Amino acid sequence: MGAGKTTAARRLAQRMGWEVVDTDALFEEKYKISVCDFFNKYDEPLYRKLESEVLKETESLEHVVISTGGGTACYFDNMDWMNQHGLTVFLRISPKAVVDRLLHAKRKRPLAEGKSETELTEFVNQHYTSRLPFYEQAKITIKSEDLDLDNLLKLIEDE
Repeated sequence: MGAGKTTAARRLAQRMGWEVVDTDALFEEKYKISVCDFFNKYDEPLYRKLESEVLKETESLEHVVISTGGGTACYFDNMDWMNQHGLTVFLRISPKAVVDRLLHAKRKRPLAEGKSETELTEFVNQHYTSRLPFYEQAKITIKSEDLDLDNLLKLIEDE
């Protein structure tokens, strides 16, 4: 969350001449509800189950860069599945940078909504620590704060 996945995916897809697919947008289109509203109306376990199904519906897509939600890799067999069906990239970002981005974000984040800066810092640190083992399974890791798209493209070509 807040690492810049959607922006990086758009930029990368544009450079590669591919389409970009955002699993949150696919979820919202399929279920006719925003991710934020879904979290408020239902619960996270149901969201994660449906999110996993939406992710796996991307299997037949070709020449796409797929941007997932921050928690997608951490549930069910999603990270293994993504590694088997594509080239995964972990945008490494410091928890402090995430907090700064979330505090100034225009888009609502259901898991971060309504938290003070202190609560948000604690939340981000906790989530980062618990999610890091999943993220580190990605085939490519690159620094997100000042993403070097040329470097990322070279890493992708080398895979």
